[in-house]
Amino acid sequence: MKLAVCQMALSGNYKNNARRIISFLEKASRLEVELVCFPEMSLTGYNADLLSKSDLNLILAETLQQIAKRCDELHLGAIIGYGYRRDNLLFNRAGIFLPGGIQFTYDKIYLTEIEEKYFHHGKGSLVFPYRGSRVGVIICRDQNDPLLTQELKEKGAAYIFILAAHYYNPKESRWKLEKNRAIPITRATENKVYVLKANTVGTHLGMVSLGNSLIADPEGAVVVAAGEAQEGLLLLSNEKVVL
Repeated sequence: MKLAVCQMALSGNYKNNARRIISFLEKASRLEVELVCFPEMSLTGYNADLLSKSDLNLILAETLQQIAKRCDELHLGAIIGYGYRRDNLLFNRAGIFLPGGIQFTYDKIYLTEIEEKYFHHGKGSLVFPYRGSRVGVIICRDQNDPLLTQELKEKGAAYIFILAAHYYNPKESRWKLEKNRAIPITRATENKVYVLKANTVGTHLGMVSLGNSLIADPEGAVVVAAGEAQEGLLLLSNEKVVL
């Protein structure tokens, strides 16, 4: 199965983000990708004005339908991050959109200290079937818990996607680079699975993300990685890297 992660910059305008996501989906389709993962909160960004709206779900509904429709037309799946409200609680969500109108969702369990001021903790892990394989999904700090990725492996996941948005002040973004590379590599090695991490790049709300999206194989080797500034797709095809 040909898999990919997208490293992209986020805008404060969700419609701009949606246009970028669809553009990358179309590029992925031309490369015969079957499933592509976008970064954490890739649709909404962390736009407080948008996320605080009580009708957030209604605002995003048409755009999410457009993305789902495009996935069906292109015959590929997408994993996309966005804010979601339930019972007036805000969740950091990953939406999975597969051909044929099949959808799954996962809400981030382990929140950062800043996120806990705004978001609510998700409950329950997610592994979903797709084209003969089983795929797990976690979001950013979820990767810090080895038992969570172990649970995904026990549920049959051969591939684990991580949606990330490593935004920090410039100095912190630099000294946390090695840690943020090491954790997905460790999870791949521990569980003997492919780990595919999609991170943001560029500035957002006065903070910076230095990219370094990557794909690690079950032995912990980084088979393909992105740089600190460039947007693009990282591909894994039939267990081989396609640049």
